[in-house]
Parts: sequence; C-alpha cells; structure tokens
Amino acid sequence: MSETTIPTDSQTTDPQASDSPVAQAQSAAAQPSDSAASIRRITVAGAGTMGYSMAEIFARKGYEVTLWNHRWPALDRAKTLIAPEVADSIDYSASDHAFEDADLIVESIVEDVDAKLAFYRQISPLARPDAIIVTNTSGLSINKLATAVTGPQRFLGMHWFNPPTLIPLIEIIKNDATDPAVARTIYDLALAIGKKPAIVEKDVPGFAANRIQLAVVREVCSMVSKGIISPEGADAVMKYGLGFRWSCLGPLETLDFGGIDVFEHVSEYLMPDLEDSHEVPALLKQHYEAGELGVKTGKGFYDYSGDKARQATAERDRKLRAVHDALYGEDN
Repeated sequence: MSETTIPTDSQTTDPQASDSPVAQAQSAAAQPSDSAASIRRITVAGAGTMGYSMAEIFARKGYEVTLWNHRWPALDRAKTLIAPEVADSIDYSASDHAFEDADLIVESIVEDVDAKLAFYRQISPLARPDAIIVTNTSGLSINKLATAVTGPQRFLGMHWFNPPTLIPLIEIIKNDATDPAVARTIYDLALAIGKKPAIVEKDVPGFAANRIQLAVVREVCSMVSKGIISPEGADAVMKYGLGFRWSCLGPLETLDFGGIDVFEHVSEYLMPDLEDSHEVPALLKQHYEAGELGVKTGKGFYDYSGDKARQATAERDRKLRAVHDALYGEDN
C-alpha cells in the first residue's frame, strides 16, 4: 500500500473482533511510522477557540508550543482559557520571529481567504525550508491557499473539528503539489496526539466530512419541510439509529455488513426519490434570514433562551466525552 492511499476509517474497529478483515486493515493503517519524530517545535497561529485548543493538545503531548496572534489581548484571553496545568508550558508571541524556528506551523486565523493568503505571503518566507505549514480551514480551497505559500509541496490542510478536545477526526487535505511524505508526517502526528486522521487525496469544496454532512442536511431539511418528519424525529433517527451505528461503522462498512445486494436493490427505488437540489435548503435559509442562528442567538431549530444554551452545550460535551472514552479511551 502506498503512502498516498492510507485507509482513513481506522476508528471503526470492533475490539471484540480483532481478527476480522476490517480490524486487520484498520490496525495496519493506524500504525504510526517515525516520520513525525522530526516535529518537536510547533507554532499555532490564531488564538481563537480552535487555535488555543490545538495549542493545549500539542502541549499536553509534550511538544514545544508557541501560540501566536497579531494582538496581545487575544493571547491574554487564550491563556485564561487553557488548562492551568498546561498554560504556563506554552510560549505566547505577537512577533513574526515565532515562525522562524518551528518544525510545524498550524494556521488557524480568521476564516477569510484574503486574510489567509496575506498571512502565508508574510510568514512562509520566514519559516525554515523544511518546516511544514498546515491550515485548519474548514472549507477554503487548499490549492488556492497554496499559491501564497513559499514551497507549496510542504503545505496541506489539517482540519480539526469542534470541540477539538473531544472529536477524534482530523482531515488531512492535499493540494496538487503536496509531497506524499509531508502528508504521511502529518498523518503520523495526528496518530501521535491520539487523533483519528483521514487523508483527503484531492482538494474539493467541503473536503470529505462537510460534503457528507451537507448531503444528510439537505435530505433532512427536505423531509422536515414536507412534513414527513418533525425536527425532533429527524434528530432522533440520527442520534439513536444512523449516528449510533456510524460511530462504530462507516457508511461503506455498513454496506458490507448489511449486504451490498440489499443496498443495491434499495437504491434502485429510493435514489430517484431523494432530494437533489443544488440550492441552499429552504428551511435552512428561512432560519438564517430570520436571524435564528442556533445556540449563538438563543434560537435555531430549537429554543436556547435563558440558560438553555449553557445547559445544551454542557450536555453535548458530556455525551461526546462519554462516547469518546467508551470507544477510544484506551488509545489515549
């Protein structure tokens, strides 16, 4: 197996079936090489939620971490939000010198293409020629960002998911010039910090996770709009059925276990009836235009007024932590 075709769903192994074909393939893919050993000094650019969370995770794993931001107040705030036992082990800087001796630069600044392009034009010439540079963008084109990087072969996407302390997945997205050895190094680094990486071989809008997620959202919004199911019912279907299964088996593994013949027959009559619009779902647009943006505004599909937002967030984190510990606790 080449380094550019690493199986990406290594988190789905049944611990009671370690001799199964699925388990064997995933175990082989999840064995880190020593390629990440060259990374010891990491500079994280951007002191927002994702930036300071990534800095904390790297620091907990023993890396020499610098958290950079162009404004000191953001760094001062981040330091108060990082766990006290870790915060003092991290260096904080607003100087471009923070990029000069890093083995790895992780960019997590504002999600704006022009701001990111300007950032790379400024800092990539300062970095060592052998330093790897990655972006935590959730959907901007990796190829476009690479045009501003000195040495695009050392550049790729490293997309973490919020909350990064609880979600195991990291998407690793190549640009057209990415050196396969660089992708392997970041893959191994993700394993070394207890994450479950997936390599996206080609840069496409939304990468892999958001394309899958939006396909589901499109169908769910369509069904709710047509009165087929309520929002509560749709979320129940996912949480207690599909999502419960998908935390252990990916979609293609589900086909194998359910029978490819069964899914082929179901596809024959169901595919023509599925939502295939290329527009923003009308129900999603309706909430957006009404300013009902979810937890952040106190209302979305559900009510988060008063203390409900805090309670809902705490309950979400409690459940994610329980699932994480049940499935992957022994790995960390």
